[in-house]
Amino acid sequence: MKILVCIAKTPDTTAKIAFSDNNTKFAADGVQWIINPYDEWYALVRAIELKEADPSTVIHLVTVGTADAEPIIRKALALGGDEAIRVNADSHDSFYIAAQIAEVAKQGNYDLIFTGKETIDYNGSSIGGMVAEILDMPYVSHATKFDLVDGAAVINREIEGGEETNKVGLPVAVSCQKGMAEQRIPNMKGIMGARSKPLKVQEPVAMDALTAIVSFDLPPAKAGVKLVSPETPEELVRLLHEEAKVF
Repeated sequence: MKILVCIAKTPDTTAKIAFSDNNTKFAADGVQWIINPYDEWYALVRAIELKEADPSTVIHLVTVGTADAEPIIRKALALGGDEAIRVNADSHDSFYIAAQIAEVAKQGNYDLIFTGKETIDYNGSSIGGMVAEILDMPYVSHATKFDLVDGAAVINREIEGGEETNKVGLPVAVSCQKGMAEQRIPNMKGIMGARSKPLKVQEPVAMDALTAIVSFDLPPAKAGVKLVSPETPEELVRLLHEEAKVF
């Protein structure tokens, strides 16, 4: 079985967010970059678990990005990927990225395509569905559990007020979220082995981006806290009624 795991480079959750060039670009200076947690903790680790159950399984990684994404690709290889493909492109357009991943998937003839449910920087939750559509294959989103039973995928996903179980034949694309697997840390053997694992770089296929970022805006600053003396409860009632609008 061949599995393609899509990974993305995202800022660490502790990074200070700022923008440059008249708020049109993310200011990357001094930012610590990580593998998108949904891609790493759930999509990649579940693929590794499937390989542990069936050692003939092959795990390939794919990311769309420039050379500065290679450190996070090496970490993913250290966790358990067999080889990686980096499409040498810099784009924030979801369709463009999905089209590049789909081209890699066509070349590799994969049985499973795993993505995280979304990236923690853009929260688009769109890549998996677009890749599946381009490849004309089934797609199950926001999976919390994935098993292979008699050659078919059995996938659990959360729905409003409950849980849904899907059964679908391969190939299939799946986006993964919490519950799919447990986070792992690369061991020394994996880190040393990752240095020699193949990391292929290929140029993107010609594709027009459908969207462009016009500007970024930070959320408004939080208002200060108003303190009300315990001796004037009527003032608290007035503030809750007139300003907070809670009743």
